[in-house]
Amino acid sequence: MFEDQRHSPKLLIGIVGGLIAVIALFLTYQWMMASNAEDLPPHQADAAPVKAAPAETVKPPAAAPEAVSTAAKLADEDILQAPVPENAALAKEEIAKLEDIQSQLNEQEKTLKAQHTDADQLIKLKEEQIKLLEAQLSQKP
Repeated sequence: MFEDQRHSPKLLIGIVGGLIAVIALFLTYQWMMASNAEDLPPHQADAAPVKAAPAETVKPPAAAPEAVSTAAKLADEDILQAPVPENAALAKEEIAKLEDIQSQLNEQEKTLKAQHTDADQLIKLKEEQIKLLEAQLSQKP
């Protein structure tokens, strides 16, 4: 590029205009998505109050009292007494939702078990490190 092309006011106006257009498109997209979320029925708009699978599928370890309270929050007793939808499509949707929740719980169980084994390994390594440090301290006069 030549020196006069770098400091061209047309180039600067073009860049600023392009940035403003991109920002305007992004804000328009966000506004349209927000208005679409308001138009959906309440059961489709809210994904947060998804009910979990029964408590029998997740068994927390007896040593962690925090895990017991978490499992109680994950399993809701209302799901056992909830009536089965008469519409087959709604029933299939509910089954798919519950299967998704079950797969998420299974994945969470796997990661928690992996974290537990990693923590056990770290504890063993730290114990060995402490023994080595104690041995070094006992050797010094």
